[in-house]
Amino acid sequence: MYHFKPYNVGRWLVWGLFALLLLAAPMLFTSGLSRSMLSQMGIAIIACLSYNMLLGQGGMLSFGHAVYTGLGSYLAIHALNRVAGGQLPIPVSLIPLVGGLAGMSFALLLGFVTTRKAGTPFAMITLGIGELVFAASLMIPEFFGGEAGVSGNRVVGEAVAGITFGPQIQVYYLIGLYTFVCTAAMFAFTRTPLGRMLNAVRDNPERVQFIGYNLQRVRWFAFIIAGFFAGVSGGLYSVNFEIVTAEVVGAARSGAYLLFTFLGGATFFFGPIIGAILMIVAFVLLSEFTQAWLLYLGLIFLFMVMYAPGGIASLIMMNLRIAAYGKLRKLVTSYLALGSTALVMLAGAAAIIEMIYHLQLGTSMGSTLRFMSVPLDAHSLDSWFGAGFVMLTGLALFELTRREFARQWGVVQGEIEHEIRKRQAL
Repeated sequence: MYHFKPYNVGRWLVWGLFALLLLAAPMLFTSGLSRSMLSQMGIAIIACLSYNMLLGQGGMLSFGHAVYTGLGSYLAIHALNRVAGGQLPIPVSLIPLVGGLAGMSFALLLGFVTTRKAGTPFAMITLGIGELVFAASLMIPEFFGGEAGVSGNRVVGEAVAGITFGPQIQVYYLIGLYTFVCTAAMFAFTRTPLGRMLNAVRDNPERVQFIGYNLQRVRWFAFIIAGFFAGVSGGLYSVNFEIVTAEVVGAARSGAYLLFTFLGGATFFFGPIIGAILMIVAFVLLSEFTQAWLLYLGLIFLFMVMYAPGGIASLIMMNLRIAAYGKLRKLVTSYLALGSTALVMLAGAAAIIEMIYHLQLGTSMGSTLRFMSVPLDAHSLDSWFGAGFVMLTGLALFELTRREFARQWGVVQGEIEHEIRKRQAL
């Protein structure tokens, strides 16, 4: 698309828009919460992209990626404290690189053992290492700080051009710069011989081994590079929050990277970027609206596995292909029907979930709660019947529209294949 020699105009356009978006975002969203969320999104983008180097590009399902982001955070916060004490003469802007070197070092050490196996054994080894590091974080308070963690102060040294990294906007632009550079570097990695070989190890390891490549070495090198970028993400986390606790190396953090990388789309480079944005929105905003936010995340994950296993990125790319052949207009009505019936079904299910949570956790506030501006009495049979009726009605309508959509989708795909064969014949 928009590919002209000797310059790829489309690629320059995409990267230019990405840089412009990073520059303009804090000007469009000016509140403290918005800028804090934008900073966290930048950190999460680097972490999810580094995780996708293992999962999407290398086929390595890791349950312990937080080990490298978390240990990078710990080394970075200790380095920050040494800078504050005058023992380490480096600027605060380079603290994330300390985290990156820490993540790379631990990946160099632990990855040599981890990458000796693939598939399920690899996943179990990463899970075990993750649990060992988390246990160590509680057993070695001298380094990990115990339950209180390790805190620091990013406003140290003399201001350079008025930049002290005290205001959140200055921290955001530091994170934005690292986000752009790391994203570009990880995209460039996908175009290197090592990146291509990593894809081959994922798709056909037997053939790669047959032609003379060492599978473990390819996976190990990729693991080290992923560890570096994970550590950079951890270093940015330390600068942004100025405190690091044991939670950063926990299994929940590793699970979040896996969940949202999958939801975004692990098979496309930009998929983890979408997943990272959704992760921060879920953790910061959704958790404020409802106590059942983790349950909703689980339901969304189940829904995506059933109906869109390629993630959001795959849905975008499939529809771009249809739009390129001028067939998207035929599916607009079906998409509207699917969306409206899905919303009806989810509204009914959410009402039931909220009433259950209210009965368990909010009984001291009375039996009545407001859901989408509608009062619901958790002790009334009418509320339960109404919510169940809405959910079941939405489910039945969704299934009917889904079947019709599947039929229309098949027709459109057939027309596209016919047009492709027609063009090839010409």
